[in-house]
Amino acid sequence: MSFTPHGKHLIAGEWIATDARFTSEPAHGPAHLFSVGTADLVAEACAAAEAAFVTYSRTSRADRARFLDTIADEIEARAEAITEIGTQETGLPAARLQGERGRTTGQLRLFASHIRAGDYLDRRIDPALPDRQPAPRPEIRLIQRPIGPVAVFGASNFPLAFSTAGGDTASALAAGCPVVVKGHSAHPGTGEIIAEAILAAITACNLPPAVFSLIQGGRRDVGTALVTNPFIKAVGFTGSLAGGRALFDLCAQRPEPIPFFGELGSVNPMFILPGAMSARGAGIAAGWAGSLTMGAGQFCTNPGIAVVMEDQAAALGQATAAALQGVGAQVMLTEGIAHAYAQGRDRIAAGTGVRALLTQSCDRRQALPQLFIVKGADWLADHTLSEEVFGPLGLIVTAQDPEEMLQIARSLEGQLTATLHLDDGD
Repeated sequence: MSFTPHGKHLIAGEWIATDARFTSEPAHGPAHLFSVGTADLVAEACAAAEAAFVTYSRTSRADRARFLDTIADEIEARAEAITEIGTQETGLPAARLQGERGRTTGQLRLFASHIRAGDYLDRRIDPALPDRQPAPRPEIRLIQRPIGPVAVFGASNFPLAFSTAGGDTASALAAGCPVVVKGHSAHPGTGEIIAEAILAAITACNLPPAVFSLIQGGRRDVGTALVTNPFIKAVGFTGSLAGGRALFDLCAQRPEPIPFFGELGSVNPMFILPGAMSARGAGIAAGWAGSLTMGAGQFCTNPGIAVVMEDQAAALGQATAAALQGVGAQVMLTEGIAHAYAQGRDRIAAGTGVRALLTQSCDRRQALPQLFIVKGADWLADHTLSEEVFGPLGLIVTAQDPEEMLQIARSLEGQLTATLHLDDGD
């Protein structure tokens, strides 16, 4: 089964083209033209979502669960075409796309099961206390209700599980909230075919067409218009720390502030304690190299920093560099991401006290692993060394003593993950 995108936006059940177009940048295969999103389209989609909210928020849990299951079925019916366009656009291997599709449909079915059970409603009833002094208390009831239309921003590195029909979309639809998705320009064709699956499910379940809309492309003004639209009541975002902070600020600055649900960039530090390093340092190094380079390092949980005692740093560096040298070039998601990776490598290399253990030149969209080392004092003095480099780059930070290792840990900002390698003696 093959798929050729038509390049239009999906607004309240209608496929709409705009005059301005952008061309996709696939890793391989044909490029396609896509309509560019506009603030006017955002306004149209959000107004339609608000109108649909009146009806959709009153649907039964069983009806919404059926809708989510049907979306999953429609995605699976397009499995081969999704894998084809997804691998072309992102360069990700077919097995990765197939696994991610299973994760996506699994999320949809998980939310369907969750709302059927009804526990998420958190229903509470506090009985009346007519004889309470100094004043009676009436019966008080609490139940969770849908909040309103939700804006979702597609992620660059997960074209399925964190994008058009990803977890943010699934949870909003499960709660009874219409969704307006701002598609990611890294994989617009993948977004389009998933939108087709959602529209087919809307039709099959006889739901309001405006329960879902997809707006492709567009500059930052499109995202700004979406977040600041008064009909939008929450925002879901997966991406960089800078991008997330910008959207969070927009959410907070609105006349009516709204919640922002973000998964942002992270360096996911590892702390390797002396006993663990002595006992299994080679294994830790090999595992770190594998994690750094999995998917060309384009995972939110990629462990970019390893903190180790100074007298053990050379062994870790040698073993990790040896493991990384055996990894060939990998295709990054977009040329823009590849360019940002090269800039990040140069930024780290230029840091005070930073020494290169493995540096390799990258050709356009191809990424090769890089490894650097720096003393803890220099790392603590330069905040930019703690910022994420999205790609297969590792930085070893050496600590003079346990107190400095603790100081390094305390200086870190919020992280998605942190790892402690330790043995009983540690």
